[in-house]
Amino acid sequence: MIRSFKVRLFPTKEQEELMWKHIGCSRFIWNYMLALQNERYKNGEKYLSRFDMIKLITPLKKQDSYEWLSEISATALQIVCTDLHKAFQGMFNKIAKHPKFKSKKFAKLSFPVVSENKKFYFVNDIVTIEKLGKVKYKSSYEFSQGRGVGRYSNARISYTNGKWILSFGMECENQAQDLSGRIGIDLGVKELAVVSHNGCQIVFHNINKSKRVRTLKHKLVHLQRKVDRKYRTNKSYEKTKRILKVEQQIKEIYYHLSKIRENYIHQTTHQLVNLNPEIITMEDLNVSGMMKNRHLSKAIQEQCFYEFRRQMEYKCEDKGIKLQFVDRFYPSSKTCSCCGSVKSNLKLSDRTYICDECGLVIDRDFNAALNLERYVG
Repeated sequence: MIRSFKVRLFPTKEQEELMWKHIGCSRFIWNYMLALQNERYKNGEKYLSRFDMIKLITPLKKQDSYEWLSEISATALQIVCTDLHKAFQGMFNKIAKHPKFKSKKFAKLSFPVVSENKKFYFVNDIVTIEKLGKVKYKSSYEFSQGRGVGRYSNARISYTNGKWILSFGMECENQAQDLSGRIGIDLGVKELAVVSHNGCQIVFHNINKSKRVRTLKHKLVHLQRKVDRKYRTNKSYEKTKRILKVEQQIKEIYYHLSKIRENYIHQTTHQLVNLNPEIITMEDLNVSGMMKNRHLSKAIQEQCFYEFRRQMEYKCEDKGIKLQFVDRFYPSSKTCSCCGSVKSNLKLSDRTYICDECGLVIDRDFNAALNLERYVG
């Protein structure tokens, strides 16, 4: 299977300048070819395929006003034409809208990289990239060392919040292991997940209640009020340098919070999958319906339930673990894990489950996790 990876790059000043040129040229070729396709459509001319668009790049470079296109990788421009062709194919197949022009101000700052074995490879803490040369990187993963060893695909470099990020796909073998036991996972707002593994309780706490996240949220509120005051004093509502500076700080905090949550979900799902169960059972949550509760919508959004499910799906597939989802109307919380009776009058505020039939007293979330663990689909 192909797995995606992200590593942080530490380019030199010359390499960073060349990266910015790649971003600008990639955006220009996209807009140039898109405008050409729109003009041909208006004139009743035939659609240009990706090979036809690629053939137009060389004559374009020979023009005096476009000589700067020769300073970057020619293959990167060819990949941009391929991306535009795929965008048009999505429109023709009625699964996407018409491709849009990329704005210099709002477009994502990224460009494609050649991912062939002999032009893209890792050696120690250096990755070799066409046109850029040897670039230092940092990652917790250990990649195949040497030219022509690994098989990579769809490599791209992006600039996000002052950091250069290299993302790519790499073909990996499935990790077949001896699997045994079952796991039931009950996702919630108070705790991210309460897990039942062979009848034992495992709790993954809500990262949004940690001191680290609460401090960032407090700082975020302070900056939002600060930028609001600046807009109030500025009657023209124009973005001054001070306003842009505060808004950049707000963006950095939002980015930091998102990465904290994403990293925590990665750690949680990694621990669950490494228990090597045969079957993992989760609820098919109606997140969009849960978001309609205005008292809990923000807390539910911060839990990132969809990202949790997405990571569990591909990690279970990688290790050969069966991941099953129970129906969203399955009464996992209302069913007694001891006698099986259903308590229909259980409220959301009742954090302790007390069975009226057998007298069982148990934590509500752990009771649901036990029922999910024993579920047979």
